Amino acid sequence: MGIVGSLQWILYLLFLLAIFVLCVWALVDLLRRPASAFPAAGKRTKNFWLVIVGVATFLAFLAMPPLQLMPFLGLLSAVAAIVYLVDVKPAVAPYSRRRPGGPTRSTGGW
Repeated sequence: MGIVGSLQWILYLLFLLAIFVLCVWALVDLLRRPASAFPAAGKRTKNFWLVIVGVATFLAFLAMPPLQLMPFLGLLSAVAAIVYLVDVKPAVAPYSRRRPGGPTRSTGGW
């Protein structure tokens, strides 16, 4: 394998790693959202998205070396994570914010 082949292999590995990181980011964000925000935003339930993004994260993990069981499924994983991050997350975000006066608000004093 020449220099070009080595460079292609490194870029391929970085691409698969980026897809896995994207899926983990989407999964962590999804876990932080309240379940009631999804129907309020007119989206599918949180459990539906947990299954989709969870399976996508698992498949993205399987696509990475040394396993590389199904590398083409890494692309499908990226699509699932991108759909969540671009469509669902912005719609759910306004319903996920903490209300003023909640338990984390400081009242001052000692």
